[in-house]
Amino acid sequence: MSTRDFAIKLAGRLGQRMLALPPARTRDVTVERDIPIEVADGVTLLADHWAPAAPADPHLPTVLVRTAYGPGGPLGWLYGRAIAERGLHVLMVRSRGTFGSGGEFLAMRHEREDGLATMRWLADRPWATGGVVLAGSSYFGYTAWTLAADAPVQVKAMVPHITSSRLALTLLRPGRFELDTLTNWVWNTATQERPRALLRSMLGLDRKRVAAAMNTLPLVDVDKALLGHESPFFQETLRYDQNDPYWKDEDHSGTVADVTVPVSSVTGWYDIFLTDQLRDFQALAAAGRHPRLTVGPWWHADPAGMGAAIEQVVDWGATLARGEQPADRAPVRLFVMGTNQWRDFDQWPPAGYPQQRWHLRSAGALERGANPASAPTTFTYDPNDPTPALGGPKLDADGPGPKDNRPLEKRADVLTFTSPVLEAELEVVGEVEAQVWLRADRPGCDLFVRLCDVDERGRSVNVCDDLVTVRPDGDTEVTVQLSPTAYVFRRGHRLRVQVSAGAFPRFARNLGGGEPVATATTAHVTTIEILHDDVHPSAVLLPAKSPIGAERPAATIRTREAQP
Repeated sequence: MSTRDFAIKLAGRLGQRMLALPPARTRDVTVERDIPIEVADGVTLLADHWAPAAPADPHLPTVLVRTAYGPGGPLGWLYGRAIAERGLHVLMVRSRGTFGSGGEFLAMRHEREDGLATMRWLADRPWATGGVVLAGSSYFGYTAWTLAADAPVQVKAMVPHITSSRLALTLLRPGRFELDTLTNWVWNTATQERPRALLRSMLGLDRKRVAAAMNTLPLVDVDKALLGHESPFFQETLRYDQNDPYWKDEDHSGTVADVTVPVSSVTGWYDIFLTDQLRDFQALAAAGRHPRLTVGPWWHADPAGMGAAIEQVVDWGATLARGEQPADRAPVRLFVMGTNQWRDFDQWPPAGYPQQRWHLRSAGALERGANPASAPTTFTYDPNDPTPALGGPKLDADGPGPKDNRPLEKRADVLTFTSPVLEAELEVVGEVEAQVWLRADRPGCDLFVRLCDVDERGRSVNVCDDLVTVRPDGDTEVTVQLSPTAYVFRRGHRLRVQVSAGAFPRFARNLGGGEPVATATTAHVTTIEILHDDVHPSAVLLPAKSPIGAERPAATIRTREAQP
């Protein structure tokens, strides 16, 4: 056994204990490495074939995984050895231009054509006579979506995890730039084949370099500060937003409704692709495709979420690939934070959660009912001392998810509006929205809104949030679609809404001059007034009901210990 195989095997044994994977059927597996696959334009891709050493069934299903991150490390074990140990073939194909595959890696550009060529190649393998499951997390979950609408008949199931049908386009909303995720991804993919790259990433040894690059102005020079040269992908993301025709061949969201392969999506409440993945699920459901959805209390790189995705591949996807029916389950399974319980629902968003308006009031109050007349609440935002990001959705494994926000809320550029102590539990499940009226003294600013749960000790934990770019014109109403959630605010807790003008480096700083975000260099201090009176009824809108114990339509309670 090679040193690399031994390391992967050892990591796998430890990983199984952490992830609670389905029981292995065998520990005796084989791997054939560096198998050449020639695609349509003559480029040769490399693949690894994992399999049980002595499969009893000559028609074992095959799990197809196409990844830009190589065959090694924890992901290589999870989507290679771990699945093979559970009685399935796995073909792990390396995207062109990565880890020995020919051609140039251009993010998202060749995945559909290369995937279809791989499927044609797979159909001729004597060991691949069973059904196929498309599987993958993040980028290589997207590679599955590129095939889904045109999947050949041997594809019987698909398990996309922490991903979406348009992937990076999720991050390219007009007027704003998700700096942290895009910069970290560019660095990781540019350096991943260097010696000890995985170790450096796991230990966070490159974080100072990445952080320094993200402070660069203008943004168009961030990649050069990071890598010493331009990154074509980084430049594309600055130049073209998600609505630009430039991305038409990489955006597969328009074909989701055409996908007839059964789909079981797995994601987390703090994942960077959550909103888009829920939209993909809704598109399938609206088309009558009967998809499944699992949402846990996870962030992008959360190992528990990875384990849940592999469980879906092995127990659900492989069952369909064998021509059998998997165990019955509700279409939607959600982990309801605050109660730490899994609950089953018939749809997303669930029915039975009427909208409640919680109004921002003077003196930092947050209350139900109409707004009385009151003076605005004012704060200033300085791009040279930007409001920092704390917790929430992050690509980087350093500090994502729910965090104590009290250090952030001490800043003068962060407003807080807090409810009275709750006399009964408040259950919030669905889409959360904020409607905020503001005035600003600069031609451009950002508005960041976050919903938090404040416990009896005053600990303020972020639940959901988002940011929009604003072009103020007098008294301006701004709508912010916060990330969806399922959360119970306990009796004795309080709701809190944060309002600020940034979350750096998660989002690039708005310099306040109204210039294009890619080329702006001059920072302006911006004064922002949040209006909250009877004419300007600023509020957060919650899909909610109270108290718990009342009727829960189409919901089944499961404890946290139960598997999703």
